Amino acid sequence: MTEQRRRASEEEARAWTGLVEAARRTVSDGLVVGTSGNVSVRVGPTVLVTPSGVPYDRLTPHDVTGVDLTGRQVLGTLVPTSELPMHLAVYRATGARAVVHTHAVHATAVSTLVDELPLVHYMAAALGGPVRVAPYATYGTDELAGHVLRALDGRTGCLLRNHGTLTHGATLDQAYDRTAQLEWMCRLWLTASSVPGRSPALLSADQLAEVADRLRGYGQRD
Repeated sequence: MTEQRRRASEEEARAWTGLVEAARRTVSDGLVVGTSGNVSVRVGPTVLVTPSGVPYDRLTPHDVTGVDLTGRQVLGTLVPTSELPMHLAVYRATGARAVVHTHAVHATAVSTLVDELPLVHYMAAALGGPVRVAPYATYGTDELAGHVLRALDGRTGCLLRNHGTLTHGATLDQAYDRTAQLEWMCRLWLTASSVPGRSPALLSADQLAEVADRLRGYGQRD
């Protein structure tokens, strides 16, 4: 094994550990049930993905599953997630390094009601703006992947009609945090909308733009 390949293998092993932890967290955080939903991380030319139909608590370091950007399997023997076309489409079209897809209940409920999540909270700016709902298509299809890409235009997250959520990020932690924020905003809107005789106050496009500008300077500086 060359030194370059050894370093790549070590990076893949670390990324796989993080991926498995994130996949297990989607279950413990109530974002998925069973083996629904999926997680992926890009390491160089390789995309590590959760395998199809395998409970996350059974995954070990030896179960690493990876494909290239064409979908050709390059690591492991387990069959990759059925949603592989959607994940690969995001990687090919964006600079994403991680993708999280869930069946979060509040977000999925919202996906059946509107074409875009109403601007009930300024954290929509962290996802690039108003969160769109991708039209329904059968899971695992190129049609669904195409719908998702259009809903993600200028965004880092979207809802999938009658299905769930998808977010991406520069890191797995960032992609996961965006998923959690999206589910929280959907729960907030559903809660506020349920009050009889009242409608939630919504933010304007100008108000959201001001928040987006402030968020660019948010957090600690190196």
